[in-house]
Amino acid sequence: MILKKITITNFRNFDNFVFCFSPSLTIIIGKNSIGKTNLLEAVYFSLKSRGFREQKEEELINYDKIKADVQIELAEQKEETKLKINIEKNDPPASGVVKNCFVNKIRKKSYQYLLESLPVVIFSPNFVYVIEGEPGERRSYFDIIIAIFDIEYKKRLVNYESALRKRNKILELEKNIEKLKEDLEFWDDYLIEQANYIAMKRQELIDFFNKHRQVDSKNFSIDYVKNEFSRETLDKTFKKQLILKKTLIGPQRDDFIINIKTPSGFKNVHKFGSRSEQRLALFWLVLNEINLYQEILKKRPLVLLDDVFSELDITNKELVLKLIKKYQTVITTTEENILSLVDMPHTIINL
Repeated sequence: MILKKITITNFRNFDNFVFCFSPSLTIIIGKNSIGKTNLLEAVYFSLKSRGFREQKEEELINYDKIKADVQIELAEQKEETKLKINIEKNDPPASGVVKNCFVNKIRKKSYQYLLESLPVVIFSPNFVYVIEGEPGERRSYFDIIIAIFDIEYKKRLVNYESALRKRNKILELEKNIEKLKEDLEFWDDYLIEQANYIAMKRQELIDFFNKHRQVDSKNFSIDYVKNEFSRETLDKTFKKQLILKKTLIGPQRDDFIINIKTPSGFKNVHKFGSRSEQRLALFWLVLNEINLYQEILKKRPLVLLDDVFSELDITNKELVLKLIKKYQTVITTTEENILSLVDMPHTIINL
């Protein structure tokens, strides 16, 4: 399945536009702040039913409009599918939007819509938080990937977070130690069960990534820094829990450390990687997400690369172009000289 065309109305800075895409490579070229990323986000939104930058969905609608819609045409052999999402701002003082999804003009629930959609992976400078951000931001990044392939995982995360809040409330309010221990026993058993599942799935993802370490001559790896939730770790931290009135262990404190191999061994990309190495580390994550789609779902995703060439030298730019040849890809860039490196069929969109 490939993306053929997108029609955008009042999305971000686009009033009414139609763009067509190459089945291999489409390059969106333009100056900064002209709308390249907005176009890429419109594609992503049409496939995932959510953006990748907004804090609130109403931000996706052109600032002086009340509604927007995005429609895409997908093709697989001789069959075509039209997907459309429209969003409309709620009347003040309510916030948020009303969102409706359609497949071939028939209204669908979100999960039904996504079943008809094309898998998509994205590289964006907005994801630099995976490298520079706090552990919680890295957890969220990997949690989203796991949840794509495991519906149960998202349920377990919600269960864990809800039970953790209840456990912390007991720690905060109950003064009698014996009663406290009694009240915590049920939630501890429940949290151990949820935490074990979460940790198992996180470990499986990292094991998968670490089986696919190579990006041409570059070699990456991830260390899963697990914060175990068990009877033993609960007992060890119990006195401190009483003082701080909160749970001090568990997957809400896990971290993921990305490394790149050097002649002297692996080094921590977060602390010691150059900007180019950090960009390549993010691109390596994208390649592994592609691998997941191919190995688990047996599908090739659409690849979206937003400003991927920035801060890469010419060798690494050529490397990126080499690695995407097997996939339909849409790239944004300010660098017109990139065209001299392209040796595959392609379409250019000038903004």
